[in-house]
Amino acid sequence: MRVGGEFYANIRVIGIGGGGCNAVNRMIEGGVQGIEFIAVNTDHQVLQHSKASETIRIGEKVTRGLGAGAQPELGQKAAEENIEEISKALEGTDMLFITAGMGGGTGTGGAPVIAQVAEKLGILTVAVVTTPFRFEGSRRRQNAEKGIRELQQHVDSLIVVPNDKLLEIASDDTTLDEAFNLADRVLQYGVSSISDLVAVPGLINLDLADVRRVMTNAGICHMGIGRGNGESRAATAVKQAMTSPLLDTTIDGAQSIIINFTGGHDMKMKEVNEAASQVREAVSPDAEIIFGAVIDENMQDDLVITIIASRFGGDSVPGRGARAGHGQMPQPAFGMPQRQAAAPDSRSAIDDLPDFLRPPRTGPMRDPGAEQGLQGTGFSRTSQRHDELAMADMIGRATENAAKHNRNIPRVLDEAPLEGTGPAPGKARAGRQEGRVLPWFLRDDEIDR
Repeated sequence: MRVGGEFYANIRVIGIGGGGCNAVNRMIEGGVQGIEFIAVNTDHQVLQHSKASETIRIGEKVTRGLGAGAQPELGQKAAEENIEEISKALEGTDMLFITAGMGGGTGTGGAPVIAQVAEKLGILTVAVVTTPFRFEGSRRRQNAEKGIRELQQHVDSLIVVPNDKLLEIASDDTTLDEAFNLADRVLQYGVSSISDLVAVPGLINLDLADVRRVMTNAGICHMGIGRGNGESRAATAVKQAMTSPLLDTTIDGAQSIIINFTGGHDMKMKEVNEAASQVREAVSPDAEIIFGAVIDENMQDDLVITIIASRFGGDSVPGRGARAGHGQMPQPAFGMPQRQAAAPDSRSAIDDLPDFLRPPRTGPMRDPGAEQGLQGTGFSRTSQRHDELAMADMIGRATENAAKHNRNIPRVLDEAPLEGTGPAPGKARAGRQEGRVLPWFLRDDEIDR
């Protein structure tokens, strides 16, 4: 992509299905710039309300524009019906993010088809998907597991956001729209951070080639962003970036890491070294760490740290470099390293939620680039977006509510485990984590402490 006489990476986000299209709309409302958005759906009404610059209606013959009805097989056929149109829309893409809500029909069945198209075009592809709430039942969980298992074979990196994590960080008065906004912001900030890494010149430059080295054929990937200010800003920012309250992952054992520091002219070598040392201690001793630093004159006292980590120790997730036909059935992506259970005196997950992930109470988010007159690349700076998204009221209300009632987060409805998993009929479960299809992404041991 050429902007102002210079070339920049062409990054696209394609959302498929109801969940994917909603995520795209929220990203556009959030003011993410320098990214091309595509919405794909079988439901004609959903596409009519899409804010994406390009929409693709799929499966007219198999669904007649009425959706896939939570049937992944229909979603797959619908995407295959319009595969040439999808391929044309992806031509010239350097990096692609696929987003979908897994468990339904269009997203679950269609996302792997889009990934296969991107694979044939040689596009660096990252999938960011959500999994169903446990109370949605085992049918949707089975659909999600099957869809993710297929999707992971055709993407370079995979990030899964379990909707159940929203129950852990949300207070009683959190609205449904606010909760789903939180999940969508994992995608929003992941895409934004990649854009900044490859588009904003720095003291130590990072480019798309660096991102490729870390994310190509990487399997499960961790993307974290942290921001801090004041004397302990580096410690605060690196803690947020190393862990993610919505992903339930850490960087422990990672073998490939990008760590990028963005700060003002007051960014000190000492604090950069201390933060980088914490990352080094957590990852594999033989890890390759790619380091970047950017000076942003607008940041003043803020320090932003972005971490992308992949290739975890014992990672058996087959990506594009490992096909099912190579002698072994693909293993599900649900055995990856997860955050350890919290100590009894630790704070709840909501206390650690970075302020820039907190949802607004009313109205759409403003476009910081438009308001501040950004020029040049068209990419908005991380610090400018973060300042627009600081919403401490949700966290304060949740903390006050938990202290007032002196109780843990309430349980959600439970359902029968899949065949061959979980306790026998009539046997009480020892904890919510038992009998789950998605143990890594849905594990929440600290709830039953």
